[in-house]
Parts: sequence; structure tokens; C-alpha cells
Amino acid sequence: MIDVRRDFPYLEREIIYLDNAATTQKPFQVIEAISNFYRKHNANIHRGIHTLSVEATDMYEKARERVAEFIGASGKELIFTYGATSSINFLAENLLFSGILKEGDVVVLTLLEHHSNILPWQRLKRFGISLRFVDVDSKGVLKEGDVIEALDGAKLLSITGLSNVTGQKVNIDMIKEAVKKRGVLIHVDGAQLIPHSPFDVEGIDFLSFSAHKMLGPTGIGALYVSETFLDKLEPFFVGGGMIDRVTIQESTFAKPPEKYEAGTPNIAGAVGFAAAVDYLEKFGMKNVEEHERELVNYAIDKLKELPYVTLYGPLDERHTSIISFNVEGVHPHDVAHILDEEFKVAIRTGHHCAQPLMRKLKAVATCRASFYLYNTKEEVDKLIEGLKRVKEWIG
Repeated sequence: MIDVRRDFPYLEREIIYLDNAATTQKPFQVIEAISNFYRKHNANIHRGIHTLSVEATDMYEKARERVAEFIGASGKELIFTYGATSSINFLAENLLFSGILKEGDVVVLTLLEHHSNILPWQRLKRFGISLRFVDVDSKGVLKEGDVIEALDGAKLLSITGLSNVTGQKVNIDMIKEAVKKRGVLIHVDGAQLIPHSPFDVEGIDFLSFSAHKMLGPTGIGALYVSETFLDKLEPFFVGGGMIDRVTIQESTFAKPPEKYEAGTPNIAGAVGFAAAVDYLEKFGMKNVEEHERELVNYAIDKLKELPYVTLYGPLDERHTSIISFNVEGVHPHDVAHILDEEFKVAIRTGHHCAQPLMRKLKAVATCRASFYLYNTKEEVDKLIEGLKRVKEWIG
């Protein structure tokens, strides 16, 4: 396993960064890939025949193939978007616009979902689409069996692969077998899952994820659409670059995935996305998962020794990458402020764009520490030291 910490320039600031579920830091290799594109290859893609345009087009399409390969897909099945939120909005609107989702259809969600995997489906209620939510227990743990029971009569299941609050990794393999037996479509919100675990899209219909949560740049993500649906979707977002022929009466569209990418895309972002994938594969996704699980287990054991700390999530082999907790008698914002000011430890607090789950946990907010491949046990120790001081000073 390679030593990665030398590759991350943020470490020059001596900050202990435990906010990776919000966004990850970027290695030199990704920064250089983006810089190199702008310095040497910058041009618009697909329509130009001059050297720079040809080079930019080649880099963009190779980036698509690289990101698609990372999840076991073909390039034509991968649509570049502005991020996971953009991908889910794109999917919901296109499924409706194409008539795949119709009045009376049911979409199944869970209480683990990020707002980005709730709001786009809520907007479809005005068109007669119904939502069915699967509950979690008092610690925020989802049971896959409950998800499967909720599938009867549903058209689509849209489910997170890894909770951004509780750190629970959902057993997608078990669920995807069940949805196929019932003829239900499945979309996986992979914003937290794809950066942290090996994953193959075989057996699922749609997958959304973002580059910035996996060492890549902000402002770009991807939507996997299985080949079965590539030609069944009608683009909701239209404009230049995605057409075949336009007259004043009607238009025809290019072949997928270009059909779904109107306007000038984030070309440099795609190049950076591919560089991030290269970096992760050099480290090894199994190594990423094992490293994080070791850190999380270590952190959970340390936190359990603090009687004034409440932990959420499964706290077992399903728990990875993220820990949510609260300190008795101290508001989460105060915890985060002291950790930052006095110990240079960066965590996130709030509802984490998961208010329905927070209500279930009976918490207005939680503290969240989230880990990635560059974090260490020594940094966990600093977090624990900081929490002890917080309790002494305020609690």
C-alpha cells in the first residue's frame, strides 16, 4: 500500500481534516491534471477540427471511459453531470418526461436518504407519483429486509449505498436481487459509496456519484444509465452539443451519452475526475475500504470509552468511513468550534442534509467525523483528546 500523505498539499497546513463526507482533499496528481489541461489543451470539444479541439475531445472521452471502467460500465452508459445532486434531478425528470414513471407509480425511499435523494422525487408528487419511505431504528440503522418488504407494487427504488450520517453500508447486492425478482427499477445514490468501496453496476439500472467526494474536482459527477434505458430516456435538458439535426419545426438528438449532455461540459473537471480514479485504483479500493474500516473501528472503540458521548449507526461490520456522535450537554456547533480553534481538527456539524433521519434520531444536529485514505490513527487520537477537553471546558 502506497504512502499517500506526501501527495496532499493541504497537509502543509497541519490541519486534521475529518470532513471527507462533505468533500475530499485533492492530491497533486489531480491538481496537475486539471492545470495541464488548461495550460496546454484548452478548447471546446466535439465540433472543432483544429488540433486543440481534437485533443480536448480525446481527453474528455477518454476520461468518460476511465470513470465508466471504474464502476464496471461502458463509456456510452456514463453521462457526465454537475454532481450527484444533478444526476438524481436529471434521472427523476427524465424518467417522468420519458413516460417511464407515470401517474400512480410508487417510488420507494428510506429514512437514510440525503435530501438530494428525496427532493427530486418529492417534486414528482404533483404528477401523481407516490413516495413510500422505509423506516430505520432509533440508532438510524436500516434493515435490508424492510426495504425488500416495501417493494411490492413499486416502480422504482432509489436508495443510498452508504449513509452520509450513520456510516452504514447498505447491502446493495441483497437488495438488487430482490428488485429484479419483483420487476422494480433500482437507482443507487453512490455519492458516499463509490469513493469508499469497490462497486460494480451489474444488476442495477442507475447510479449517481460525484467526483469531489473521491479526490476529484467540484462541479462534476456522473450518472450511470444501463444500456437498457439509454434510448428510452428523452432528454429534459436540451441545447447545443447534443443534437443531430435541427429545423425550425423539430429536432433530432445525437446518440447517447452525448444526447444527454447539452452545452459545454466541465471538460477540465472530467480530466480531473479520471485522474482521481487513477489515483484511487493505484491505492486500491479494497485497501481504501480496509483502511477506513480500521480507522472507524479504532475511533468507535475510543469514543465508547467516553461515557458522555452518544454514538449513532450500526457500530459493527456495516459501519464504515463516517461516525456521527453527540457530546452530552454541549451543542455540536460548540464542539466543532473548539476542536477547530484549539486542536486544528475539522469535523462537520448540523443535520447533514438529512432532516427526516435527524427527527428519527431525536437530534437537532450531530457531530460527524468522516475519514479517507490519508487519515491516521494519530489523528483519531487528537480528536479524542479534543473531545475530552470540550467536556471539561463546557460540559
